[in-house]
Amino acid sequence: MIEKLIVLLQETGKEISRRRSTNAIDGKWEGDQLKTQADEFAHECLENVLPSILPVPVVSEENPSSQSNDRLDEYWLIDPIDGTRSLVDGYPGWVTQVALIQSNEPQMAVIFAPDLDLTYWAERGQGAYCNGVKLQTTQGETDRLLLIDNYPEPRGIAADLVKGMPCTGYVESGSIALKICRIADGTADLFVKDVPVRDWDIAAPMLIIHEAGGCLSTFSGQDYRLTGDYEKKGLIAAKNQSIYKQGLSFLETRISG
Repeated sequence: MIEKLIVLLQETGKEISRRRSTNAIDGKWEGDQLKTQADEFAHECLENVLPSILPVPVVSEENPSSQSNDRLDEYWLIDPIDGTRSLVDGYPGWVTQVALIQSNEPQMAVIFAPDLDLTYWAERGQGAYCNGVKLQTTQGETDRLLLIDNYPEPRGIAADLVKGMPCTGYVESGSIALKICRIADGTADLFVKDVPVRDWDIAAPMLIIHEAGGCLSTFSGQDYRLTGDYEKKGLIAAKNQSIYKQGLSFLETRISG
């Protein structure tokens, strides 16, 4: 099944990338979300094919009627395009992603970044991979602390973290899912988001980073649960427990201060 998912995500992502030269990436803002024809196209591609891989319901960012807070026992959770703004602006930091959810836990996940030619996937208990290479966050430099976020220079919470923690560098990236995957693949070490995130942003990369040996929780340090409301307040992701605890301790001090 994972092979079929990889092919589906790669075909969908490559077609979206080809459509950048058309008005398919023209869009409009709906609240804090940028919506384009490409989002709808990607949604339709995934929604039409996923039930043939496993015949369970599809819950999608692009289909509000599918988003019941009374969660199903088993369903596909998809974010057809995570990082739409990157796609529209010509920046490579966007992905298409899918997770299979069973009993409120991601069991299988695939994330494809077409413009970077990176395919991440994981199965629960089977490890995480990028382009066929197994990911392990415990490898690499132990004294490095690279923060990752959206902008060319740290802003907001990222700027506070750079000032308040022993960061050794900063990495710019696009979508939420890609930033988490960049920690799983060793490109970065810490990511903090202090504004709302949605379950379709997090489910797939959460499985990937956990299977790679990293950490992810809500902004307050609670387990990230795929239950109830699809919107949660922020997150913290780190390559290991040591960095995770440093980040959480800094956030607690910042909030209490």
